[in-house]
Amino acid sequence: MATTTTLNGGNASTMATSEPQRTYQVVVAATKEMGIGKDGKLPWNLPTDLKFFKDITLTTSDSSKKNAVVMGRKTWESIPIKHRPLSGRLNVVLTRSGGFDIANTENVVTCSSVDSALDLLAAPPYCLSIERVFVIGGGDILREALNRTSCDAIHLTEIDTSFECDTFMPAVDTSVYQTWCSSFPISENGLRFCFTTFVRVKSSADESSDESNASQSLQFDGKKFLFLPKMVFDQHEEFRYLNMVEDIILNGNVKNDRTGTGTISKFGCQMKFNLRRSFPLLTSKRVFWRGVVEELLWFISGSTNAKVLQDKGIHIWDGNASREYLDGIGLKEREEGDLGPVYGFQWRHFGAKYTDMHADYSGQGFDQLLDVIDKIKNNPDDRRIIMSAWNPSDLKLMALPPCHMFAQFYVAEGELSCQMYQRSADMGLGVPFNIASYSLLTCMLAHVCDLVTGDFIHVIGDAHVYKNHVRPLQEQLQNPPKPFPVLKINSEKKQIDSFVAADFDLLGYDPHKKIEMKMAV
Repeated sequence: MATTTTLNGGNASTMATSEPQRTYQVVVAATKEMGIGKDGKLPWNLPTDLKFFKDITLTTSDSSKKNAVVMGRKTWESIPIKHRPLSGRLNVVLTRSGGFDIANTENVVTCSSVDSALDLLAAPPYCLSIERVFVIGGGDILREALNRTSCDAIHLTEIDTSFECDTFMPAVDTSVYQTWCSSFPISENGLRFCFTTFVRVKSSADESSDESNASQSLQFDGKKFLFLPKMVFDQHEEFRYLNMVEDIILNGNVKNDRTGTGTISKFGCQMKFNLRRSFPLLTSKRVFWRGVVEELLWFISGSTNAKVLQDKGIHIWDGNASREYLDGIGLKEREEGDLGPVYGFQWRHFGAKYTDMHADYSGQGFDQLLDVIDKIKNNPDDRRIIMSAWNPSDLKLMALPPCHMFAQFYVAEGELSCQMYQRSADMGLGVPFNIASYSLLTCMLAHVCDLVTGDFIHVIGDAHVYKNHVRPLQEQLQNPPKPFPVLKINSEKKQIDSFVAADFDLLGYDPHKKIEMKMAV
């Protein structure tokens, strides 16, 4: 057994092992076909990508340390002479050529293999002076590096254009890596691209993904992904929610509310989520995914009967459907469980006269949901692809006036995006549900309209934290995010009314534990 020194995220420890213990991250730009170069050069000119590469490989959290960049000889030779070695970084060049002598150049060392480079960087003096290790190419080095368990992350600039290339890298194995963050598309010099970071969540594709696998869960929880550079770690989209919650608690206005619980609130907030690579189901606590799916399908069906959800073990509407609650808001003649003309009714029968939850409203009112689908398919540039749950003439008949009241859809570049306006948002209980629900609706509509998903923009009027939610939310704020899951939809379903819960497969959801919060009614 050889003794080596490892450095992860700036913390050094000594471990006995036969494998190099220095981990690394890959930084690379590639086309859709995973092309990375042509004739020893980059076939594209993207100054923003070059700046990202410089920032991520140069920046350290400890000013007394630097990072190392590991590359093959051809990659070294492709760097313009005036820019090599890459300044402010230890340049590790892999070569087996005895005639290749650059070892006397400052900040440059040569090694014969990835193994020998990791061994070198795991030993003094480099284990104490090098903060992070980045593998930057070329093709042969990447083919080896991506398959090693010591590869923690891949920072991939995804170029949405085909170029003639003669050097390629393997596709990212999404059974082993999950998306940590992905930027919104950027356009530069006529090219569309984005920055995506993948983090390793399994040792190999063969490792069980069963949530009951204790060893995997321990690895997944314990790592906490703090090895990522701060400029990347902070880009996880869940921080948009967590930072908003924290800001409301610290800086919000104390207000009374209809429930008598009391709130801390701010007005006019916005979050934006990228639906292209992952699904924004929050991970800092467990969100009731089955409830999200069944409620949305209930909305789509046009039902206003809370008992339909109750029969499936979904009790999120019980408080607003109880006899006591209905009597308290003056709906004493209303049958218990009948919520009145709420979301589903307005989506599918806007303008119809509401009688009760048992009536057949087929052909009555205006079907906004089918109208949205028709416009997306046949008039995608229409600026009136809108669905509203806010019907002033029906508000007095509703158990609860709609909170998420208005959605607009937008088609561009073959992608469907949604912006939803929510007049009132319970940040602790409701908003995690709302984010997931409208993201799921956007994915479903894109699916039935043969588009891909784009963005979900969540605009909030009164964003509030109930006073009895402050303590559990403070607990949640201590939980660092994990990678968002991936949503798969049954490819055989093409009609919006044909979906059932089993048509949605959520992959890689491994959140922190459930955090109890009492609903204010």
